[in-house]
Amino acid sequence: MQIYAGLAVLTAAPTLDERAQVPHHLVGIADPTEAWSVGRWTQAAQEALAKIAQRGRHAIVVGGTGLYFNALTKGLAPSPAVPPAVRDASADQLAAQGETLFRDELRGLDPAAEKRIEIGDRQRLIRAHSVAVATGRSLTRWQDKTTPLLATGSYAAVTLLPPRKTLYPRCDARLLAMIDTGALAEVASLAAQNLDPALPALKAVGFRELAAHLDGNMAREAAIAQAQMQTRRYAKRQSTWFRNQAPDWPVIADATHDAQWGSFLALNPNLTPRA
Repeated sequence: MQIYAGLAVLTAAPTLDERAQVPHHLVGIADPTEAWSVGRWTQAAQEALAKIAQRGRHAIVVGGTGLYFNALTKGLAPSPAVPPAVRDASADQLAAQGETLFRDELRGLDPAAEKRIEIGDRQRLIRAHSVAVATGRSLTRWQDKTTPLLATGSYAAVTLLPPRKTLYPRCDARLLAMIDTGALAEVASLAAQNLDPALPALKAVGFRELAAHLDGNMAREAAIAQAQMQTRRYAKRQSTWFRNQAPDWPVIADATHDAQWGSFLALNPNLTPRA
């Protein structure tokens, strides 16, 4: 989400001061009216990584969306073309049936996709359904054969999993800090553009609840509580995903940044930080 401009506070993007201390890449580079795909992001990421390597520097790839890490470390599957008419038909079917019935049909076409796609993710539901209908082959099968974009052994990967008793209060506190530093103004500015709700930028955690408050449909306290709950749920889904999808990655359970960095260096003694 941090690639989208206009959401720096709500997505906890690095501040200008932080970016002045350490170079950051792919932050705030996309217009929120765009829908960046994983493929587009990996291309941009590879270009940034190549430039960093040319300068003789180490790169640190951080984030919480496991799908993007998978794209770098396991590769991207060939993306089958779907005729617009088929995609539109899938979208119309979802709108007419509702998500529950649509998922029932998708489960018959691509059970793995139906299971992994989150509730409410209209864009991915339509994609999985239309691919299966158009090609006669499930999206999951299309994705079976991939080539890693990062060479094995060229990177060191870790999963940060601080204890939930520490993590959840931090999630709650961070949401309050976002409110105090301009999150509502960001949401108001983006909502005023009347964008398609299916756009990725509008799926930023907390956006829907804060927009409902600004529209007068939810009290401020209720909106904050709901946004905090969604943040905690997202953190839980992240933890579950990395445990299941990246079981070979070492886990760092330290709660503070300094301790996490120290544990990472202990796991990778050949990496020497550069000034």
